[in-house]
Amino acid sequence: MTLSLVLLVYVAAANLLAWWAFAHDKRAAIGGQRRISEDRLLAIAFLGGALGAKLAQMILRHKIRTEPFRQQLNGIIAVQVLALAAIWAMRLIKRDMIWLLSAI
Repeated sequence: MTLSLVLLVYVAAANLLAWWAFAHDKRAAIGGQRRISEDRLLAIAFLGGALGAKLAQMILRHKIRTEPFRQQLNGIIAVQVLALAAIWAMRLIKRDMIWLLSAI
């Protein structure tokens, strides 16, 4: 298996776990049962499940008014988007540097 495939499977699993955790917490909140802590929900989002967490938050309408949770989740998403942009930019720079050096 290639590294890209492993990362894709990991991110898909993390996002499914985040969705499940939000759905489970919503059911627990409605039923008055034991809840998943906000720290744990944010940790799942931080470890790769941010998209699943945000989609679950919006679609299930769970934790949409809870502050600072909402801001922290948005911050995690912002950091991950910036990290992906930096990786993408570094790959472009590396590709262009190889092209530039080969032209010399």
